[in-house]
Amino acid sequence: MRLENKVALISGGARGIGAAISRIFAQEGAKLVIGDVLEEEGRRTAAEITDGGGECFFVRLDVTSEADWGKAAGEVMDRFGRLDILVNNAGISARGNVEETSEADWTRTMDVNVKGAFLGSRQAIPIMRTGGGGSIINISSGAGIAPQPGTSGAYAASKGAVRIFSKSTAVQYAKENIRCNSVHPGPIETDMLRATRPDDSALEVMMGRVPLGRFGRPEEIAYGVLYLASDESSFVTGSELVIDGGRTAQ
Repeated sequence: MRLENKVALISGGARGIGAAISRIFAQEGAKLVIGDVLEEEGRRTAAEITDGGGECFFVRLDVTSEADWGKAAGEVMDRFGRLDILVNNAGISARGNVEETSEADWTRTMDVNVKGAFLGSRQAIPIMRTGGGGSIINISSGAGIAPQPGTSGAYAASKGAVRIFSKSTAVQYAKENIRCNSVHPGPIETDMLRATRPDDSALEVMMGRVPLGRFGRPEEIAYGVLYLASDESSFVTGSELVIDGGRTAQ
């Protein structure tokens, strides 16, 4: 198994891409703590993994809260005594052009998407250091590389910040064997995608921009994250893994 005896903390693990990552990590032997503000769904995902023979615990985690991150890290250490993998997956989407974006919306998007990754990394790095290294995977977006005309400026800016933050983290901690990479999904069939584009016409326009002609599946992102979490990627840090059906190649 590719993650046997490794311990992972996954934010936003209750549903969507985060839940897919959690399931695949468990199948590959990882011991998991998943955090989310969606408590009912998070506990259900953890129970599903446990019922399937995995080892998974849920903690309530608001990624904008330093105290919550401290509790999540404490849960990891109390249960497993180490942390090998952090997946900063929790994030929110946004809609509207610059003039339509309120200051509150901008701040909320930055807090969840960027501050969340920062706080999670800051908690994880000292623990990884004591264990001799680790892998941090930050979920960015194709919009952080090449936004479309209808992409929210707040969302694109936040995901672009995650991209560069990942590179900075990688450079700063490479000598301590702590790797950091970003993953850039294209449009993925999740509740978040449907919530931000409820009408079929908007979804059709989005799909039309994907050369492979379809939306991705959460599992297709999860397998990329699995590679970056595993020792197979031991020489990979500061990199971007784009999984978008070819959208940003145009």
